[in-house]
Amino acid sequence: MIRSPFIVRILSTSAIAAAAFAGSVPAAIAAEFPTRPITLVVPFAAGGPTDIVARSLGASMSKDLGQTIVVENRLGAGGTIAAGSVAKAAPDGYTLLIHHNGMATAPALYPDLAYKPLNDFEYIGQVADVPMTLLGSKNFPPNTTAELVAYVTKNGEKVNLANAGPGAVSQLCGALFEQATKTKLIAIPYQGTAPALNALLGSQVDLLCDQTTTTLPHIAAKSVKLYGVTTPARIKSLPDAPTLQEGGLKGFDMKVWHGVYAPKGTPKEVTARITRALQAALKDPEVIARMDKLGVEIVPVDKQTPAGLQTWLQSESDKWQPLLKSIAAQ
Repeated sequence: MIRSPFIVRILSTSAIAAAAFAGSVPAAIAAEFPTRPITLVVPFAAGGPTDIVARSLGASMSKDLGQTIVVENRLGAGGTIAAGSVAKAAPDGYTLLIHHNGMATAPALYPDLAYKPLNDFEYIGQVADVPMTLLGSKNFPPNTTAELVAYVTKNGEKVNLANAGPGAVSQLCGALFEQATKTKLIAIPYQGTAPALNALLGSQVDLLCDQTTTTLPHIAAKSVKLYGVTTPARIKSLPDAPTLQEGGLKGFDMKVWHGVYAPKGTPKEVTARITRALQAALKDPEVIARMDKLGVEIVPVDKQTPAGLQTWLQSESDKWQPLLKSIAAQ
């Protein structure tokens, strides 16, 4: 078919106009975003470690964005229910997810996972790292890490270790402890950190490994026994507490990291705006003071980026998934 030059010019002009309009849509969205409250989904219970970080972060980000960030707790299946719901949410920037190490470990723990952590989200940035502490009940005989290792080596089949449920970081920390001591303890799962910690305080369980965001007050009150922190170096909030490595568990290194995600397909201009709000919040003196009080370490600026979070999630996936699969095969 032969088209006249006049028709070709009309078609070309229309195509250019359409392309220009399409290119202007994300920019227009970014210029207006946000125009209503944003939901920040937390995969764990209110009052838990991730929830505490989320609420501090959300309050500060709201000031920068000019809209309220509403924290919503969606519990279940080690955080996979919340992550799955956000993966399927509208990609408009109004539904976000804050999650911890569970984003890296879920594929090894849940073979039928309905989403792919590395592929089904847009990355906003990392937030903070939280050290963990290994605790014993007041009535548990060992008083030091060395005594603990000797005790579980001899009595492992009688020692129980609480965790906050499948996929929780307390479970991962417990698995590392078992691997480091070459023991198999009795796992006692609970529906969240709060009930697991209450069981430890009531001497219903022997051991629990969990985050400083919830354990510091009980350590200060001496209502639990502290065996050590899980990081390679001592931490600012517990300067006198030894590391587990100092106690003889060579190579023991465990921290809880948090990242913020948006549904796949969220416009880059929108995710960039959210990243800027995240970075502003992590410079907020009130947030810094709150994190210091909880023993939380804000990550460097180069990690507070989409690339920083994506790289870290990949490396953590490579680290944890083979380990968890080997443990499951035992």
